[in-house]
Amino acid sequence: MTEITTLSQFLSTANTQFQVYDMGRRVQSIDMMAFHQFENLASPYPYPIQGHAQFAIVFWDASQQHYIWFLKLPLDERGLLSPAPRTQFIKMIIEALGRDPTKDLTEAEQQKLANHPFAFTPSAEKLALFNALVRKQLNGKVSSQYEYAYQYLSGQVSADKWQQVGLQGIADICVRANELDHLQQLINSFDYGSIEVQIALCQCLEHLTVEKSLANRVFEQLLSTDKQNKLYFLRALASNEELTQQAISHIQEQGILDAEALITIAARNWTVLKHAQSRIIFLEALAGQKQHFFNQIFADIVAIPSLRTQILTELRNPNRSPQLASAIGGLFKVIKS
Repeated sequence: MTEITTLSQFLSTANTQFQVYDMGRRVQSIDMMAFHQFENLASPYPYPIQGHAQFAIVFWDASQQHYIWFLKLPLDERGLLSPAPRTQFIKMIIEALGRDPTKDLTEAEQQKLANHPFAFTPSAEKLALFNALVRKQLNGKVSSQYEYAYQYLSGQVSADKWQQVGLQGIADICVRANELDHLQQLINSFDYGSIEVQIALCQCLEHLTVEKSLANRVFEQLLSTDKQNKLYFLRALASNEELTQQAISHIQEQGILDAEALITIAARNWTVLKHAQSRIIFLEALAGQKQHFFNQIFADIVAIPSLRTQILTELRNPNRSPQLASAIGGLFKVIKS
């Protein structure tokens, strides 16, 4: 019998189909070829976060019943999968399920399997968006919360009834922004909806590719909203690098490019760091924080494959400020120790 060494191999051997979604930085599909290369230790994980790959595997068999694993697996210093934990997980699954991942389990077996060391629970916001995305991509129906959310966003319900709007319904509409009149209702809702609903919208949009007219409206709202809410709107602009650059400049001018803002950029708006101006603003602000915070955030972003070269280049930038040079020196001390 062939030894099973990868999750893809296990699921394929069991005659299931599956899809993979990143659940770390943004909820998004992972290309199957990229996932196979990652599993075979041929390429780093595309969206590492804090030294781990956090992803969901959705799989199903001929019965069309769907199953989900939320996995958090450690990466090595090159961003490659550490094979030992992955092997440990596969062995544990085979012991519990044999070679049939859709096997019925007793309640005790389910509890044991749910509490394995590589499981994690995504936030409520990520779960809502994930559920909406999977339903759409697998031709499923919207949730029961969709109808009321649509009524609220379209102004059919009083704005002060926001507490009755379900996050899952908002996620359904955001994921299906290109269907019916959803896009226009989303745009209009920023004039009408409560700030609580606007924040919930942003928490969904941060994971999606946002159409330009909606992104422009989000940016307008970022400029006018209270300082304590600006970061929600910044996160919602994650898919639009041009507006993200403008938003970061605005936040810097407002004097609120603090630790929380830097974490937000690193976690959601990281693609903007490919651009020199935003990268310099970010790193200079990061250098103004405590050394251990600088080291932690720097290590997190330099691990992202699409940023690694540009971030490492800044270590030798002759035009960096004395403060940034000092922070980089402190980083090297830790690395060498």
